[in-house]
Amino acid sequence: IEECTEIPAGTEFIPMSVSDGDFEFNVAASGKIGEYELAIKPMCMTFEDYYAGFSKESHPSLTVSPRVGRMDRRGGEITYMTISCDPRGSSGKLEGDLVVVLPEDNSRLSYHFSVNSI
Repeated sequence: IEECTEIPAGTEFIPMSVSDGDFEFNVAASGKIGEYELAIKPMCMTFEDYYAGFSKESHPSLTVSPRVGRMDRRGGEITYMTISCDPRGSSGKLEGDLVVVLPEDNSRLSYHFSVNSI
């Protein structure tokens, strides 16, 4: 079984109406990039490829890594993603919705991030 290495063209990152989690962290508006480590417990019965990205309405300072990977099956290893915020001088509350698409399971996870850029 071959693991996906890139996001297919046309993949959309549309958040769910109800978030699977809400997270908040602080970053200096003119300082270094702020990061938050998100831990996702595997929930599917089989290994699942995923594509991760922020919705188009999200603040452009927010990024996720890795964007493509494979989640373990239920009870297996936790998947860790690093959420980064590089405000480049923007201050205030920078918000975004991270969407993790599980194409083989025909489902998605959605996480809301609020970054206080001060």
